[in-house]
Amino acid sequence: MAAPSSPGILTITCPDRPGIVAAVAELIAGLGVNIVHADQHTDRATSTFLQRLELDGTDDWPTVEVAMRRLAADWGMAFALHVPTAPARTVVLVSAQPHCAADLMMRIGLGELPAEVVGVIGDRPEGASLAAMHDVPWTHLPAADDPEGEHLRLAAELERLTPDLVVLARYMRVLPEPIVDRWWTRMINIHHSFLPAFVGARPYHRAHDRGVKLIGATAHYVTADLDAGPIIAQDVERVSHRDEVADLVRIGRDVERRVLADAVRLHLEHRVLVFGNRTVVFD
Repeated sequence: MAAPSSPGILTITCPDRPGIVAAVAELIAGLGVNIVHADQHTDRATSTFLQRLELDGTDDWPTVEVAMRRLAADWGMAFALHVPTAPARTVVLVSAQPHCAADLMMRIGLGELPAEVVGVIGDRPEGASLAAMHDVPWTHLPAADDPEGEHLRLAAELERLTPDLVVLARYMRVLPEPIVDRWWTRMINIHHSFLPAFVGARPYHRAHDRGVKLIGATAHYVTADLDAGPIIAQDVERVSHRDEVADLVRIGRDVERRVLADAVRLHLEHRVLVFGNRTVVFD
């Protein structure tokens, strides 16, 4: 019996107009490829059409790519054809609080996420033991009085590791625009707040001072603007006046872990389509 063909994922973004779905379906069917799942959305405010298709029935993905290029030229489409061949090379950036990084790496080790951690980079020494536990190369880039030099070293290390994805797992450093631009839509941050509320540092303290009844976490793609990138995943937990700051931190850490893992999964499964500073997430 022949081995099953590898699945492919086709994502499409283009100006909305009648006939897009039919044109794509006819092209795929004409190539003898099967659409096993399809999801789509039209953003009426911007007249933007977005679609995600899961395809099988072929291993000749270059032919699909060439045909889609011709169709894209006719319809003004931006498209991507994702053919998984190996787990996504992932670099994890961590600071003093390793709970998000530890949870993510455990999930990857258990096979819950289609990724391989190829490096852990940290500005504090706490990350070394985590990297050693998972037998992953560790790089210490301590915060110093030379932030420009630190950023250059980080940029060089990322280039050396050639990741498909960079995860800021509570990495408490603001990255410069050249690094952010280089890894645009391939760099995910977890922020310990339900953005846009309490941007920046110490959100749990400020949430406690404000007397909030819900706390949460937000995972988003990184941009040069602090905590302002396109949002991938969010979640909240209910709290009350009885909860002190330490309680909010404990509850918040659980939310952070699951929101980051969810965002990484959605990204790796190509379920997130970015347009402007927004996302459509096909879950």
